[in-house]
Amino acid sequence: MSPDGDPPDWTKGGEGLVLARCRACGGVQYFRRPFCPACGGEDPAVETASGRGTVYAVTVVARAPSPDLQAHAPYGIALVDAEEGFRFMAHCPPEGVAIGDCVRTTFRAFGAGLVPFVTQDVRS
Repeated sequence: MSPDGDPPDWTKGGEGLVLARCRACGGVQYFRRPFCPACGGEDPAVETASGRGTVYAVTVVARAPSPDLQAHAPYGIALVDAEEGFRFMAHCPPEGVAIGDCVRTTFRAFGAGLVPFVTQDVRS
């Protein structure tokens, strides 16, 4: 937990995917807001996502957007439908992850920060 009581969140340098679940309607949002966009509820519960999901789309970045990231190219980017009901973007291997694959999330250094990184998840 962070000093403010929230679970680790990659957007704040921690290793975790954090979502908000509306206590009134159950709606899920990622990235968090102080209110629910579905019903207007103002008391969302903060949760850590499992990091498991299904690949919705995938692409390979061959030409990095800045010179400091060029050392990482080529790298994969995936849109993932999380088990908890939201879609997030994550890095992935440039080969070996395809649309429809079940994936799990870890975190890796990228440039000056930390990013979600998904790999295939063999589920029984």
